Amino acid sequence: MRIQFPGTRGEIDISSRDHRRHSCLLIEGRVLVDCGLDWLGNFGSPEAIVLTHAHADHVGGLKYGADCPVYATAQTWARLKSYPLSDRRVVIPMQTLAVCGLKFEAFHVEHSLIAPTVGYRVTDRSASIVYLPDVAKIPRGHRALSGASLYIGDGASIVRPLTRRRGDAVIGHASVRDQLDWCREEEVTKVAITHCRSQIVRSDFEAMDRLKVLGNQRGVDVVLAHDGMKMIVGKKRIRVGD
Repeated sequence: MRIQFPGTRGEIDISSRDHRRHSCLLIEGRVLVDCGLDWLGNFGSPEAIVLTHAHADHVGGLKYGADCPVYATAQTWARLKSYPLSDRRVVIPMQTLAVCGLKFEAFHVEHSLIAPTVGYRVTDRSASIVYLPDVAKIPRGHRALSGASLYIGDGASIVRPLTRRRGDAVIGHASVRDQLDWCREEEVTKVAITHCRSQIVRSDFEAMDRLKVLGNQRGVDVVLAHDGMKMIVGKKRIRVGD
């Protein structure tokens, strides 16, 4: 499976040329996952767009519409009523959906009460990846992660979770350390970190060293994604390039 990170910036001001554009993922050059505000009018010509949730750094680029099908949960569509998107497809969590020859399975993750969020497990004949750019907690972690070739996770904070409770729900962002623990538990050995916020962006080299140490302690190989980075993901081998 060929993937590319057109953008890797979280909801922070631009301060690094390696993380200039809002986070999104392009799969096989055809399917774009998320389309944040700074992609407005400049997100290329994907064959389909799949959305994780309705925060502006994930959907704002579609404010003027799109010339392809757009997939989102009913909860996300409820927040995008004013967007001029004519081909709206509804994603039902825990059901497999075919998008441009790829299998997508959405699963609920805890992140926001205002903008309910899903992550995606994407599968083709060669590999299976999990994409969680914003996550505080995965209620169904085993089903989401078990057997995945690559986990792509939330780079908001390296070791300190940026989370709080609202009743029974956890909102915010899990630390990278916690996400690596999830991967260790499910024997996922390859991880890429995206949706980077200030702690990582202000010092990529120092952050990468810390991520490598945390990964090595858990038997997980970690890479820090940057804008334009490409990966070829197979069941047993992953290649990284630009």
